[in-house]
Formats: sequence, structure tokens, C-alpha cells
Amino acid sequence: MRFHIITLFPEYFDSPLQCGLISKARQKDILDFNLINPRNFALDRHKSVDDKPYGGGPGMVMLMDPLVRALKTLPGKCRKILLTPKGFPLSQRKAAMLSREEDLALVCGRYEGIDARIEELFELEHLSVGDFVLNGGEAAALCLIEAVSRYVPGFMGRQESTGEESFSAGLLEYPHYTRPEEYESLQVPQVLLTGDHARIARWRREKALENTLEYRPELLSEKKLQPEDISYLRNLPRSCPGRNLNIALVHHPVKNKTGQECTTSLTNLDIHDIGRVCATYGLGQYFLCTPLEDQRALADRLISHWIKGAGAEANPDRSRALSGIRVCSSLEEVVRNISQETGVHPVVIATRASGTGNILCRDIRSLLAEKSVLMILGTGYGLSAQVIDKADYVLNPVRLLARYNHLSVRSAASILVDRILGDFA
Repeated sequence: MRFHIITLFPEYFDSPLQCGLISKARQKDILDFNLINPRNFALDRHKSVDDKPYGGGPGMVMLMDPLVRALKTLPGKCRKILLTPKGFPLSQRKAAMLSREEDLALVCGRYEGIDARIEELFELEHLSVGDFVLNGGEAAALCLIEAVSRYVPGFMGRQESTGEESFSAGLLEYPHYTRPEEYESLQVPQVLLTGDHARIARWRREKALENTLEYRPELLSEKKLQPEDISYLRNLPRSCPGRNLNIALVHHPVKNKTGQECTTSLTNLDIHDIGRVCATYGLGQYFLCTPLEDQRALADRLISHWIKGAGAEANPDRSRALSGIRVCSSLEEVVRNISQETGVHPVVIATRASGTGNILCRDIRSLLAEKSVLMILGTGYGLSAQVIDKADYVLNPVRLLARYNHLSVRSAASILVDRILGDFA
């Protein structure tokens, strides 16, 4: 396989390409590297490769002409990659795919970037090695070279090693141990000393699952897990940040369709469905908030039927879902109840179906690690301005960019709670 590296600093690669497995692969003609400096294609006497950006601003932009001339020296079927923060994330799967190429060109930008018209002249694939900014594409190119090279036949001493590494199976890798068996009272796990390959394989699988759940849980959402994997993960002891999240479904003050302040009626579906969401995600309490005495009495009768009456015997799961519901007359009463029970004033977060907010779901998850949170959901046509203005934060709508934003409150509750507390969030 041959890498064509287009860079203004070819010397950047001198040491990395002369050591370790890459050096051995070059000696065996498994890998080859062609370093191309656009400066060598500049036509003016100063060998200029950059200029000031149109429209003003700091920094310089790489010139088109030297780079175009450099790219035209590449083989006809060469796959061309531009290392850029806006690119698709480099993954293990992508690295494996790229390893099948005979010629792979890596374009390393510098300064403020490359004249955007280069992308109209050449078919450049965008790749990123992370959500951060580097001085140039050279460091990113080295990451890509190592990731891709490990899949080239003959590069690794034992090719099966590639399949056991982190991300290869969609999971982080299991922990490794070597001699001595004991070091400063720290023991190698006994299962690894048994010689029972089936038990060792299962232990390694379980540790890989544990590591992934703890450090990169989002990877599990993209992995086809086996039933025994799910059973194992489900039984792992985990912290429950959901208990610090409370929900208040507000029926006053809310807006009607003309934007005026009004009071809405309780609905049986909202009580049951949001209650089931709260039970599923292990939330603290679910408050029904209405100033109307007859509505509070109705809510109490409905809830009592399911947690004390015939409904409790007929459907224990529903009884469990509704057992965490409290009925209050106002938001102020809700906040007082939470403050009295937890000893601290909750962080109040309002929701709405339009406009923009000032907090994200992942930020709320972080808050839950040490604070009590009250998320307020509105009925009717949403919370009134006075409720939103008094909140500590406002959450973005479920569909920030959608032109249609009219989910039922129970649907919105389900989506928002999952974004905050989902297993793989």
C-alpha cells in the first residue's frame, strides 16, 4: 500500500515513519510513502503557498495553484482524503475499508485552511480524527496511517491481534495482565490462571462490556448485543442519576391557542403514560400541578384506584408506575416539597415547543450527579411566559429545526427523558 502525503512540512514525518512497525513494513515493501510538498509546485520566486483571506480576518489561507499542481501528480485511481475537523469521524471500520486501497492520498491543511474551491476541482473525502483543532493535518494523518496500516496484510506480527483490539468488535478492549502474578499485593484475576479458555473468553467479553458501558456507553447503541450480554449489563450495579430528576406536568398557568393564559384539564393518558416513563427511567417524583380542587380530587381518585384499589391487583406494573405521583396546587408547592425532602432548592428547567433554550440534555445529565432537578412540562399550548421567565434554564425543543413542533406532552416527555437518562446516552 502506498500513502501519498501532501504537506508543507514533510520533515514532520521523518521520525514517525522510521520507527516501530511502520519502519519494518517499509523495509518489507508492505508500505510505501510518497511525501509531496506543494511549495515545490509554487511558480513565484518566493515559493508562496499562502495568502490573506478574502473578506478579511486573521491568519492565512493555502493557495490553490500549488496544491492543484501537487494533486495532479497523484495516480489516477488514488483515493484522496482531506484531514479536516468538519469531516466524518475516523473509525475502526473506516480504517479497515481504507486499508484495501492501493494508493491513498492524505491532504494536510495548514494555517486557517485551504481555499474551498479545491473541493470543487477534486473529489476529496473529508475525515476527522476528533472534535478538536490541530495546527495542521499532519498529526491527524499520522493517526490515520497507523489505524489503516494495522489492517494491511503482513503489517502485524499476528493478524488476529487486530481483531481483539478496542473498537474492532464495537467494544472497548478488556484489561490485560502479565507477569508477575502478584505485584504489591495486587493479584492477576484468578480466572486468567485457570487455563479454561471458555471461562477466560467470557470473562474478557464481560470486562469489555463493563469498560464500554462506563467509558463509552454510546458505542453500545451501535452494537448488536447478544441476549447474555444484555443480561450481564442489566445486572451490573450502576448509579441512578434519574432519582434526582423530577417532573411537573403543569395545567396552570399555560397558554391557549391564542396565546392567552389559561388552565387546562387533567387527562388520564398524561397521568398514566408519563408515570410509566418516570418508573422506567427511575425518576424521583412526578407532580401533577393544577389549582382546581375538583381536578386534584379526580387525580387522587384515579391514582388511588391503581395503587390501592382493584387496579393494583389487576395490574401491579401500573400500580408501580403511578405510585410516585404527587398532586399539587401550584409550582411553588412543588418546589417547596422537593426542597423539604432533599434539603436543597431544585434546579428548575422549563420546556417548550418553539424558540431556543440555554441548556442541553447532556448538561442536565451532568447536573443530576450532584443536584436535584425539576423539569417542567406544559399542557395546552405550552407554559406561560411567567413560568419560563422564572426557570433557571430553558431546554431546547425536541425538534429544534423542525417546522412542525406539536408533539403530545407525553411523547415529548418520553423523548426528553431518554435523551437525558437513556442507557447509552
